[in-house]
Amino acid sequence: MTNSRALDFRSDNVAGVPPEVLSAIAAAVQGSDSAYGADETTGRLEARLAELFAHDVAVFPVATGTAANALALAHVVPGWGAILCHREAHIATDECGAPEFFASGAKLIALDGEHGKLSADTVADELARELRGVHHVQPKAVSISQSTETGAVYLPEEIVEIAAACKPKGLTLHMDGARLANALAALGCSPAEITWKAGVDILSFGLTKNGAMAAEAVVFFDPAQGQDFGFRRKRGGHLFSKMRFVSAQFEAQLKDGLWLRLAGHANAMATRIAAGIRALPGIGLLYPVEANELFVLLPESAIAKLEQGGYRFYRWENDRGPCIRLVTAFDTTAEAADGLVRSFAEAV
Repeated sequence: MTNSRALDFRSDNVAGVPPEVLSAIAAAVQGSDSAYGADETTGRLEARLAELFAHDVAVFPVATGTAANALALAHVVPGWGAILCHREAHIATDECGAPEFFASGAKLIALDGEHGKLSADTVADELARELRGVHHVQPKAVSISQSTETGAVYLPEEIVEIAAACKPKGLTLHMDGARLANALAALGCSPAEITWKAGVDILSFGLTKNGAMAAEAVVFFDPAQGQDFGFRRKRGGHLFSKMRFVSAQFEAQLKDGLWLRLAGHANAMATRIAAGIRALPGIGLLYPVEANELFVLLPESAIAKLEQGGYRFYRWENDRGPCIRLVTAFDTTAEAADGLVRSFAEAV
């Protein structure tokens, strides 16, 4: 069997681009417009996101999630500072040191937590540690991922509690929202409820995993905090000359709630696969399925059979045995989901 899209569950990044996004990019190609973010499409984006979040915002589009996270954290954390995050957070495991690099050597302090989530108690305990003045890095920010690297979703009240632990210490609360749409689709709440209303100061707002070609943004919920960030973005190499093509992808996804429909479909396909897996003997789920990621425990022999059948996925290290990670996307079909479950049944 060939490695068709129906067999590729490595990541939602392997998915294509929905026609609405392609059409928006094609429309932006017509004619000419101002460069470096002074175009009409980018000009509309800040007002659109202010409406979406029901709050004044400062918005800075970039092309990658790593850039959004690294530049956002570097803006609020000095080189002698520290960023508290989960030990499985993307900034700690998959960004090649970019947050530390752009923050002039700031230190990531990796903390434990169930299902990839930090708890308010864990954050508070870390902040209560004795620091010997200039000999220790100073905590300056807390970063959480929504949804997490294990597919869990923070409830609004959990974010409120984390914010309550870090704000008295003067720490900035940053959210890596690479899969924010999936979290919102799972929770059914408003974007405001799990961001600024819960205490989030800065959001890395990602749409690439949700079907965009390349569309991320740093969103400051206090526009004053974003003052001079434009210089940091330029210095970091992410001031696109033809910014309208990045902004057009946001505009297309946010129109008529497309981004939530796409994410909702991805979540539904993960739920469908999970339901099928639960009915099979000799196979289990490492974590609860809350968004669009599944972590499946199964024998090594079954993994080999799936690979021989053309399926593509990533292995996931854990202390419970052989495990693979599967990620569904906006273009995962019910037929592909059901076919995967049948293949699991045959493999075990």
